[in-house]
Amino acid sequence: MMQRLLPFFSLIVLFVALAIASPHFLTSTNLESVVRQTAVINTMSLGMTLIIIAGGIDLSVGAILAMSGVLGTMAMEHGLPVPAGILIGVLTGLAWGTINGLLTTTLRIAPFIVTLGTLGIIRGLTLIITGGLPVQRVPPGFAFLGEGNLLGVPFVLWVVVICALGTHVILEHTRLGRHAFAIGSNPEAAVYAGVAVGFNTTAIYALGGLLTGLAGMIESSRLMTGVPTGGIGYELWAIAAVVIGGGSLHGGEGSVTGTLIGALIMGLLSNGSDLLGISPYLQQAIIGAVIILAVSVDEMRKRRSRADV
Repeated sequence: MMQRLLPFFSLIVLFVALAIASPHFLTSTNLESVVRQTAVINTMSLGMTLIIIAGGIDLSVGAILAMSGVLGTMAMEHGLPVPAGILIGVLTGLAWGTINGLLTTTLRIAPFIVTLGTLGIIRGLTLIITGGLPVQRVPPGFAFLGEGNLLGVPFVLWVVVICALGTHVILEHTRLGRHAFAIGSNPEAAVYAGVAVGFNTTAIYALGGLLTGLAGMIESSRLMTGVPTGGIGYELWAIAAVVIGGGSLHGGEGSVTGTLIGALIMGLLSNGSDLLGISPYLQQAIIGAVIILAVSVDEMRKRRSRADV
């Protein structure tokens, strides 16, 4: 029980420490900035939560984010309304997530290899489509998604809350969610129990891609640009958020609340490092160390539980 509460306690300690270390941390401007900055990783991480619970992993999410943002903004650049452009970006993510799921299940190749391959394919196609140049001529109204306010609250926070509630409902109250936990815990047993492993795995990767596509549109809205090289390294952030929040890379474990806490910890680390003048290169090292620490804690917990049995 204590280990499940550890991410929450870590978040509180980090929040208090940053409030003491920097007088600018608790300002409304900075806290609003944290909300907007973490929205992209939060949304991606929710999709990664589904995938990791089902025993998979997706290394292509950063590339999917970039292509989704590029195709969505290109649609708007060519005259489509903002909602249509956002929809195209989201559907791009859905399509690539579905492809990842189908390749993993039909070819029976490890998802690590499949998504590493599609990462390169998607990156290459995105650069070919754009010629390596950013898409900048987007309508001003597109900025509302990432920078607008609704009822005095950043609009993107409402988006994250809706996505989190939807993901929670899927995991806790639908057959797909139950099957995701079953597949991640023991895929062979899931097959004998009558679970359609191939179909459910593909559906989970598709949902992960859809959420990543939405994250890509949020990122593009904040920048008001479709960046073909965007999202580099974001897969590490998404995986770290899930693992820090209590998800297991062995599958079968994870929660929406834990992932949101993990993503917020990552966001606060980044924001605090900026406020304290810590090098962004050191931030990357910190993220890597945090991933190793979180996985080590999970491994020690599993060994202890096996010893108790």
